[in-house]
Amino acid sequence: MANTETLDLLVEGGKAKPGPSTAPRLGALKVNIGQLFQDINDKTKEYANMEVPVKVIINTKTRSYKIKIGTPPVSSLLRKELGVKKIAVEKKEEEDTFLAESEEPEEGKKKKKKKVGEEEVEEEEVPEGKKKKKKGKGKKEKKKKKEREIVADVKLEQCVRVAKMKRESLLAKTFKSAVKEVVATCVSMPVTVEGKNPKEVLKEIDEGKYDSVIKEE
Repeated sequence: MANTETLDLLVEGGKAKPGPSTAPRLGALKVNIGQLFQDINDKTKEYANMEVPVKVIINTKTRSYKIKIGTPPVSSLLRKELGVKKIAVEKKEEEDTFLAESEEPEEGKKKKKKKVGEEEVEEEEVPEGKKKKKKGKGKKEKKKKKEREIVADVKLEQCVRVAKMKRESLLAKTFKSAVKEVVATCVSMPVTVEGKNPKEVLKEIDEGKYDSVIKEE
């Protein structure tokens, strides 16, 4: 874009300050550095202790600027709220079990004697049309292990905080809809909300049960 310069920064939420490479560049553009970083800190204070991508678009003629704040995914912000790096889920595993077929003759089957050299040996008589079972052959059966999920629980107030952080990047038209988007993300994590299935909480939000909690300041 003509007459503009873009500055990409990675700052700590609420604690941004000019570095040795950014200060000279901003000084050359005659931008009010102190005011710029104050504005960045005001916009990133919700991301305390997190690294936040920031894009500054500067008009070189008017010296005005626009600040665009990037945010981590909703799932990452929820994990931050929960104080965990990863939510583990044990997936279903299939185990092959080998069912060996018996070589012993079934009850009622006849035996016949066969002469081998000078000795007589017993041999199982197999009915016509049927094949004799061979040693070592068997049937495989899939045995499924039960799935066990390790599920965390998040409070609705935490979902509200995440919705505030992501407000500008979400497509929701209202703040309540933004909170619902965050709650819906809990379904796939998997995380419960207020000890309940997130789908149940979504219905309760529509019914107005949490209106006192869901308010944008």
